Amino acid sequence: MRSVKRLLLVRHAATTATRALAFPADEALDARSLADAATLGERLPASRCEGLSSPALRCRQTAAAAGLDPVASRPELAECDFGSWTGRTLEELHAADAPAVTAWMTDPDAAPHGGESLSRFATRVAGWMDAQTREDGGAVAITHGGVVKAAVVHALGAPLEAFWRIDVAPLAITELHAHEGRWTVTRVNATTATRIGASG
Repeated sequence: MRSVKRLLLVRHAATTATRALAFPADEALDARSLADAATLGERLPASRCEGLSSPALRCRQTAAAAGLDPVASRPELAECDFGSWTGRTLEELHAADAPAVTAWMTDPDAAPHGGESLSRFATRVAGWMDAQTREDGGAVAITHGGVVKAAVVHALGAPLEAFWRIDVAPLAITELHAHEGRWTVTRVNATTATRIGASG
């Protein structure tokens, strides 16, 4: 019988773009965010887990600051491709083209920005998670808020509309366990300073 796969998903430290509610480009962490990321290592399991990261610079820097360096870069852990909206704030986009923003938030197949639709993005994350259920051991993945939300939706078998009802703060830890191909959600958006123990 296979053992339980334990997956800790961590949103990267805040950036200038995320603080401004903008769709981020591949920006670096500033000094404040690097200091915040350095405290993450105190909350992760003391036992060694596999380290994974989105290819984005902010995720790789978060991982390094938390002491997870080196980590394996996984393209499946990248944030949704926001196309022409990259670098723009949600407020700005609402003012310029509110119907496009509404369509994006209500139709999972809409991609008015020319990037990934929510359904396509969620399918990418779900495929990666399904592959994870066939592996043993523990992993810590430094990724993005959207990836964590899509992962929780997939783990619960919830409708994709639930994506918009999940909150993921910078450096928050979401813990999922997989056994015999099925996921269990253990904790979501944990931001306390308590270290996560070997058994959760």
